[in-house]
Amino acid sequence: MSHAPALPLPPESGMDPDRRTWLLASGAMGVTATAAVAVPFVASFAPSERAKAQGAAVTMDPASVAAGEVRTVEWRGQPVWVMRRTPEMLASLEGMSDLADPASHKPQQPHYATNTHRSIKPELFVTVGICTHLGCSPVTLNQGTSNPSVPADWKGGFFCPCHGSTFDFAGRVFNNKPAPTNLVVPPHQYLADGSLLIGEDDSGAA
Repeated sequence: MSHAPALPLPPESGMDPDRRTWLLASGAMGVTATAAVAVPFVASFAPSERAKAQGAAVTMDPASVAAGEVRTVEWRGQPVWVMRRTPEMLASLEGMSDLADPASHKPQQPHYATNTHRSIKPELFVTVGICTHLGCSPVTLNQGTSNPSVPADWKGGFFCPCHGSTFDFAGRVFNNKPAPTNLVVPPHQYLADGSLLIGEDDSGAA
């Protein structure tokens, strides 16, 4: 629909002051109304929280994780742990006995998680921080803990306080525990800038 061109306002000297004030106020309200409509329209292009929950990959800087620290990143509504393991933690994984699936033979993880440390980079461990038994959240127990629920020779790992499942620092579950499998390793990869992408890998898995 075409609009007739707006007629120029009469010179300021010939306009009633009250009328000029009303016209200026009306113009300002029109600009504000236009902006109010435009902002929701632009915002509609941003990913919704629902889209993120359905599996959008997330990135984080692994360099920000200190040695021995666990950082939690949310992906698909799940807590994903990024742990920077110390040399002592890595050494504890070698020769570990009494594990249900020490070589990660069960097809529950990407191919790059079928080594002893279950990770792409030995020092960085990426796993979903949810027990594979009933979905509880394990906690980190370091060597020397006084927790009576783990053996006296405990070398450190993860303990689920809900039903007693225990995992080493590679997320491998010990024998005769309620958890049926190792902790899940999600698809992930390291990008050219050193950042960690969680949710996708080179194989296209997501």
